[in-house]
Amino acid sequence: MTSSGSVPGAASSGAVGPGSDAEVPAFWRALGLPGLVDVHVHFMPPRLMSAVWAYFDEAGPLLGGRWPVRYRLPEDERIAILRRLGVRAFSSLAYPHRPGMAESLNEWTAEFAERVPGCLPTGTFYPEPGAAAYVRRALEGGTRLFKVHLQVGGFDPRAPELDEVWGALAEAGVPALVHAGSGPVANGFTGPGPFGGVLARHPRLTAIVAHLGAPEYGGFFDLAGRYEGVHLDTTMVFTRFGGMGAFPGELLPRVRDLGLAGRILLGTDFPNIPYAYAHQLESLARLDLGDDWLRAVCWDAAAALFGLDAGT
Repeated sequence: MTSSGSVPGAASSGAVGPGSDAEVPAFWRALGLPGLVDVHVHFMPPRLMSAVWAYFDEAGPLLGGRWPVRYRLPEDERIAILRRLGVRAFSSLAYPHRPGMAESLNEWTAEFAERVPGCLPTGTFYPEPGAAAYVRRALEGGTRLFKVHLQVGGFDPRAPELDEVWGALAEAGVPALVHAGSGPVANGFTGPGPFGGVLARHPRLTAIVAHLGAPEYGGFFDLAGRYEGVHLDTTMVFTRFGGMGAFPGELLPRVRDLGLAGRILLGTDFPNIPYAYAHQLESLARLDLGDDWLRAVCWDAAAALFGLDAGT
């Protein structure tokens, strides 16, 4: 949901939101950008990817409505689509749902990033013995982003097995992209409280809160105001899909301010989205927060966070 009114002080956007995937390159070119950076993209081992798609097929009604995966395609075709869209850098988010999975996922995503130009080397972890050791190995191997899914993993981010992990990430300045909000389905470890406890212990941690923290938007915005390393991504927010919860219009000025400060990054959930990729960008443009805001969200913030340039 978006607010129908303009945000006071917002500069009107000149860029027109794309109506189709074919119009996406014209959108970012009109902003004077070299392309897009999408921090919330999923590439996984084939069996795990198929299992995720099957989950969306079965659980769609519980997640806010039918969830037909739009880009259910072979891996090489999904990569080609990102290239055509002009996504110059992207993640390969994979995540475990039980102990004993994370290290092998890290091996797969490291190999994927090595063979796919533009992919940010991405890792993950789970609260288990040895987590600190394999996270440090991943850091030494060049991993630049870690995915943490508190909802699917069903674990407390304050678990003692993870304290050294969070400390290592904070020390390295490597972000954790954390699904910490309760959308689309809550559990006892979602919401701003549990992850806020991690930040209180590791205030220098760099984090990207997925889905703008949906539906506890205000609580996660408060964490971003308290900790300068906290960022948020736009994944599925402001789109016509209702599974993440309506966005309160009164918070749009904070979206504007955080975006202009480089604290909001483009995320989409590609390929696991029930609509065209262009719809996420069109939804952001429709907020009418100005071209500077769109440039910051679609490129500048992530470029600064990951040290990217136009040649990426």
